[in-house]
Amino acid sequence: MTLLDLFNLSFIHRRDSVGLEFDSEVYGFGEIDARSNAMARVLLQRGLVAGDRLCVYLANSVEMVDLFLACVKTGVIFVPINILYRQRETEHIVGDAGPRVVVAAETFPSTCPKDVSLWRPDEMEEEATQQPSQALNITLDGDAAAAIVYTSGTTGTSKGAILTHNNFAANALNLLTCWQITADDRLLLPLPLFHVHGLGNGLICWLISGCRMRLLQRFEHARALENFSVFAPTLFFGVPTIYVRLLELPEDHSAQIGASLRLFVSGSAPLPAHVLEKFRQRFGHTILERYGMTETLMNMSNPYVGERRPGTVGIPLPGVSVRLLDASGKNVPDGETGELYIKGPNVFGGYWLQHEATQTAFVDGYFRTGDLAVRSTDGYFTLRGRLTDLIISGGFNIYPREIEEFLLEQPEVAEAAVVGVPDAVRGELPVAYLVPRTNLDVKELEMRCRASLASFKVPRGFVVVDKLPRTALGKIQKQLLPAREDSEVV
Repeated sequence: MTLLDLFNLSFIHRRDSVGLEFDSEVYGFGEIDARSNAMARVLLQRGLVAGDRLCVYLANSVEMVDLFLACVKTGVIFVPINILYRQRETEHIVGDAGPRVVVAAETFPSTCPKDVSLWRPDEMEEEATQQPSQALNITLDGDAAAAIVYTSGTTGTSKGAILTHNNFAANALNLLTCWQITADDRLLLPLPLFHVHGLGNGLICWLISGCRMRLLQRFEHARALENFSVFAPTLFFGVPTIYVRLLELPEDHSAQIGASLRLFVSGSAPLPAHVLEKFRQRFGHTILERYGMTETLMNMSNPYVGERRPGTVGIPLPGVSVRLLDASGKNVPDGETGELYIKGPNVFGGYWLQHEATQTAFVDGYFRTGDLAVRSTDGYFTLRGRLTDLIISGGFNIYPREIEEFLLEQPEVAEAAVVGVPDAVRGELPVAYLVPRTNLDVKELEMRCRASLASFKVPRGFVVVDKLPRTALGKIQKQLLPAREDSEVV
């Protein structure tokens, strides 16, 4: 069984139901099916075959939905590219993926190699109107690659994670069951489809469930009330920065935004516990936080029915096996920090053309996530940051997220990131980068840190910056933080 067999639950059995809203236009599931059949024929007529890679550099749009579905129906491998990427990043992906084609609406940031064609989506859509819209007869296997999604490259060169039909299906079926998503839901999706959060959780769950989705090109703070009140969603998938922006809205908007919702979900970056608490107080909903990766899709989730514990990512999803190991590969007891290893049908098979990196990434069949976590005695996991973020100071392990959580609880701090800097005596020392909400009294802030944190965890420097470098999904890119000597240390 492939994704198409699951999508047919909507394409065939809900053909006359409204499936998609985008930019004031409405599309039925039958129309979406027909559009993508015609687009699939365009791909074939232009010479693409199963296994070819199609890079797509597009903002959220109906055309992007058409192209993804056309790839699913033909076996062409969908390779989405972050539209914020520029020449260096796009050149790397195109050079690595080896696509036959790049589809871009605007100017593509890099020059395509001679053997790679550059296609425009408007021309393809026009050509599709001349094609038959009947279903194609192409047989694929569930283990066939559906997409290659490139990692954000926060610890080195971005690698292409090969995600199969089975990976996406296992992920979506878990979420449909555990979050009780049905055709009666209404999903408001502001997340970019070039990322697995928007693609795997949003687009694919929508198509299998048969719910009605309003796809936004992006989240717009100024139009948030309009989108929530007019569409009246029951589901909303967001990232922490979106929830922070929602908390900035006037308080009298809260009731209207939360009125129709049954579930707010947050992912792609850690959700500060105080944001969850403030959101619960303001909007009357407890955000459900979950944990996933490009290579694994979703691994864990706080329960839909049960305690959604602030600061945690919940428990493993069905079929997902978890090991928490120390540096020597031994299991760590509850309450102690270890590295997460994941196994399950959601986990990818490897990196595109990266045999050595793939071998290194797996140990005894488990994917080594590089994420640090601690498990409570009742099974809830709390992330402690990346293994590469771990600060070792004078023999003590320091987990930056613990310090960041404390700093974010302070009313004058809007954003915080803690990193280790070299020290001749202690090896490393923690330094905090702060985006202030109001005037910062650093001496006072340091005193609060000393009163609440062990002495070795207290930042030895506070660097004030205008903003923190983030990915399109809001994850802080610590490797891009300015050097201390280039910033104001206060």
